[in-house]
Amino acid sequence: MSESPFGDISIEEFLRDYWQKKPLLVRNAFPDLEAPVGADELAGLSLEEDVESRLVVQSPDGADFDIKHGPFDEATFTSLPETHWTLLVQAVDHWVPEASDIVEQFRFIPNWRFDDLMVSFASQGGGVGPHYDNYDVFLIQTQGKRRWEVGGFFDQNSPRRPNTPVMIMTEWEPEFNWVLEPGDMLYIPPQVGHNGIGESDDCMTYSVGFRAPSHAEIMRSFTDFVGEKLTSESRYTDPDLTLQDNSGEITPQAIDKVRQIFTGYLADDAKLGQWLGQYVTDPKYPDLDQAPEEAISTDQLRTALNESDLYFVRNEGARFSYSLNTEDELQFFADGRSFQLSGTSCTLAANLCRNPAIVINQGEWSEQQLQLLVDLFNQGSIYLED
Repeated sequence: MSESPFGDISIEEFLRDYWQKKPLLVRNAFPDLEAPVGADELAGLSLEEDVESRLVVQSPDGADFDIKHGPFDEATFTSLPETHWTLLVQAVDHWVPEASDIVEQFRFIPNWRFDDLMVSFASQGGGVGPHYDNYDVFLIQTQGKRRWEVGGFFDQNSPRRPNTPVMIMTEWEPEFNWVLEPGDMLYIPPQVGHNGIGESDDCMTYSVGFRAPSHAEIMRSFTDFVGEKLTSESRYTDPDLTLQDNSGEITPQAIDKVRQIFTGYLADDAKLGQWLGQYVTDPKYPDLDQAPEEAISTDQLRTALNESDLYFVRNEGARFSYSLNTEDELQFFADGRSFQLSGTSCTLAANLCRNPAIVINQGEWSEQQLQLLVDLFNQGSIYLED
């Protein structure tokens, strides 16, 4: 069992009593945390073309909001007001290897639920207003102070302030009011309202977010996945058709036949499992090319292993998961691609999912194991570390 980041509350208790149920404040959850990204580094990331970033500036009275999307330039930051602004940078774990160490503290949640590590830096009074999210988030204060107003469940029908670039709730009466200091952590379930306000000029918060695909996304993705594999001869059939009193009627029998088309594909565990694995491990930024400059072959990898041990590291933005078929067979998913594995390759795949880095020792490795490592390296899912 992993060590609990919730103080006296075990991970099992947290999942049972708090996960997707109610907020939890944990004082001094990470007392010795050394934040790998400071204010200057965060601003530097927001200047990069491939990095997703936002800058929210609000008036001191909270009446007006202005949101800009990066990449920014240095002039952007020199022109900022002294107070009431926030810089937010998504997927910092993709760009800063050391930031992945924070994500590893939350591996008691399935890999495929993890979204990214967002980092925000706020001046005094900076924030984005009272709002809710459709995902779970752990908010870790790394420097300065931030006040959090928390409470109430909201949805798409909740009143929102019009003409603002972010979804700000208008009927806002928080149940809790907490000031977080470095090392403190706050868990917020989906749809719970929250409002973070900078209480110092150096307020930095790390947000570890966990995604939950909507039913609409799931339905569209699965039907697209199935549809791409069907031929034009896969059609509705009714060889048992009988005479109807009115040809305009869509009969219960016809509706049931259409239902059977859907349930037939849903009942195919192999097809459903393959779709789910590929869907949930699809990269957050699929257009970002992570492939190495030079691909390698299994012969090259085997030769290198004869000379020394190799230290492979999971790419910081990679998504790995697997599903068991039998005791000696599994389907491994990496960045939207699936691999059918057996024997000792299953252990290798499970270790790649569990550990951010893995040492491949000298010795006998099966062709399937070597091919898996080569494929993962060539698609940029893992890389070699000295």
